[in-house]
Amino acid sequence: MSLVVRNLSIEIEGRRVVDDVSFDVPDGARVGLIGESGSGKSLTALAILGLLPDAATATGSIRWNERELIGLPDRELARLRGDEIGIVFQEPRTALNPIRTVGRQIAESVRIHEGLGRRDAAARAIAEAERVHLPDPAQIVRRYPHQLSGGQRQRVAIAMALACRPRLLIADEPTTALDVTIQAEVLELLAGLVARDGMSLVFITHDLAVLSQIATHAVVLEHGRVVEHGPLSRLLTAPASPVTQGLLRDATATLWRPGGGA
Repeated sequence: MSLVVRNLSIEIEGRRVVDDVSFDVPDGARVGLIGESGSGKSLTALAILGLLPDAATATGSIRWNERELIGLPDRELARLRGDEIGIVFQEPRTALNPIRTVGRQIAESVRIHEGLGRRDAAARAIAEAERVHLPDPAQIVRRYPHQLSGGQRQRVAIAMALACRPRLLIADEPTTALDVTIQAEVLELLAGLVARDGMSLVFITHDLAVLSQIATHAVVLEHGRVVEHGPLSRLLTAPASPVTQGLLRDATATLWRPGGGA
């Protein structure tokens, strides 16, 4: 399965915030969308899943496995979300429901998409918690989000996104809110799961050092437009655009390993 984005434009109340963006994510590829705040990278990701704000309109084409997603009824998009396409958001504290146990939240997608009963879904939640290396999975699934650390909450969010073994994972700045040590652990976990399941990845970040740990190709955005794209190894060693050159200068020193992940 592959994702093909062509001439995607997004307008919010008459203002164009994403302008003529095109890129491909072949089956099994790991592609980064990178740019500063306001570059349009997160809006591009939300457009893929039909999660744009009500005031936003998208034109162009987003094809998943040759199926056009723009204009697809929400009911049909809902069948794709969490099943064929998973998403991990930047801040799990807001993405998780504070009044539900994390186990119930992990189990929800398998109950919806795979039709599992309550008991089987609960057992599956424990297995998924173990898969993302949460400590004492049988106990941690009984806890609420506020009882977990930031890194543990993000692992729960990853477990939720991957429970149904999607073919594409969209990760929207999933490590930004974490300290450097936990950030590295989560990146390593994500990279391992993506490789193990053979899924495609769209990883969104403003940090080229972070992207170097997990992606092989990158699409650089500025003010809603693509300014450069190609293998990450080339962007790290011979960036052509001033935007990429600036991102390279600003790369987080503590995570920087030249050529890492490329």
